[in-house]
Amino acid sequence: MSLDASRIESRPERLTAHEARQRLEHARNTRMTQLQALGESGQADDQLMSAQQAAIERVLKEIDEAFARVGEGTYGTCLGCGKPVPGERLEILPYTRYCVACQRRAAA
Repeated sequence: MSLDASRIESRPERLTAHEARQRLEHARNTRMTQLQALGESGQADDQLMSAQQAAIERVLKEIDEAFARVGEGTYGTCLGCGKPVPGERLEILPYTRYCVACQRRAAA
């Protein structure tokens, strides 16, 4: 067994509240930096900039909602089916509310 495999096997399925907060803080800081850069860019296409700003603000709202779920103890539980959201998904999208299957249904 490789060192990487042993790390994966020993890793808990669910993130701790501290880990979740760290990931959410990183996601928030990244989006805030993007928002600041967008404001400083001075690009001519106002419609595109407005759409980008709105998308970033939506994600920031989702991040705030995820922080609330951490506080409530429901972070990492799918709002659609009530099952745990896989840790791999939370690593990629720490603010996600749904497992992949429920996200697909919500988007349809």
